[in-house]
Amino acid sequence: MNDNDIVMTKFLAILFAICSGLAIGNLYWAQPLLVQIMDGFGLPAANGGLLVTATQIGYAMGILFILPLGDFVRRKRMIALVMVLSVLALVSCAISPSFIILSLSLFSMGIVTISGQIILPLAGDLSREDERGHIVGIVSSGITTGILFSRFASGIIAGFWGWRSVYVIAAALNLGMVLVMIYVLPEIPAKNKFKSYGKLLASVFTTFKNHRSLPNILLHSGLIFGLIFNIFWTSLTFLLSAEPFNYNTFQIGLVSLAGLAAAVFGVGIGKLQDKGLSIPALGAFIVVCLVSMVCGFAFSDSIVAIVIVAAVLSVAVQGVSVLTQTRLFNLSQGERSRLNTSLLWSLGGWSYVMMAASAVSVAALIVWLFSRSKFKYADESLDN
Repeated sequence: MNDNDIVMTKFLAILFAICSGLAIGNLYWAQPLLVQIMDGFGLPAANGGLLVTATQIGYAMGILFILPLGDFVRRKRMIALVMVLSVLALVSCAISPSFIILSLSLFSMGIVTISGQIILPLAGDLSREDERGHIVGIVSSGITTGILFSRFASGIIAGFWGWRSVYVIAAALNLGMVLVMIYVLPEIPAKNKFKSYGKLLASVFTTFKNHRSLPNILLHSGLIFGLIFNIFWTSLTFLLSAEPFNYNTFQIGLVSLAGLAAAVFGVGIGKLQDKGLSIPALGAFIVVCLVSMVCGFAFSDSIVAIVIVAAVLSVAVQGVSVLTQTRLFNLSQGERSRLNTSLLWSLGGWSYVMMAASAVSVAALIVWLFSRSKFKYADESLDN
């Protein structure tokens, strides 16, 4: 059996979206809980950002050192294995007796919470070329929904039963999804021959030489999703828990629902790539990110404005994410797995966060302005 023998149905795309969303959501359960967790350990609230940092560092290591194996091993087994390890890490979070142990548990969870990034290129592999953007849009919407649902659900659950219960329920959900994926996901053979792990890691970096537009694609994704999206939602917890809002975890979780607007629009965003409109659309979404951050800075004392900013930003980030992921997967069929801040708050609060996010948006816009020709060159190469 090869990838072409497996039909990417809408049901399979939706299943991929749910599984990816649940996996990526594991990285974000803690964000609305930072104040409650730190109060429980008797530590300053601003130190809670270290938990997010530990999770993201672990995730980055998993992406670099484990994810490339997706191009060389049977992905069904790899997905099941990392999901089981995620369940164990979630249980460790739930029973952590100290801040240090919790940090280490979150770091470990970050390392193995990569099944979503295995599934996303797999969806690209199984899709027809003329519908790849649409399929990636569906799965990416699941990822965004998972991130925002985890923030919403964790706030609600912690409001009733405390923050540890969040990780118990997350572990149960992930275990259930493991069983579903083992039963439903077809057995897909490895795409490439695995020679040595050292050569595999080296090949991650040689892809930059082989694909001219790759650095710019990764820059857009890293600046917008990796930085702006994460610093906004992390800092939002601190903003809403302080004056003038004084929201509890339940109320903070409700605000997270604003981000679900991205899931509604995300399914159709991938069609822009299929229609050849990705370059101007990417620039437009970056501009929207910049405008939303400026508005977040200007109207920081209005909950209505904050909710609108959260919704608009989520749609814009989703647009950048879908378009960059689709372009990434179009570069090479055999390398898709390899292709794939609390400090600011303590220094100056919400205003520093919004100014930093605005600066990042400007940087992303500059990258887009100077990389349009490279994107066009890459599109012409694909056409030929």
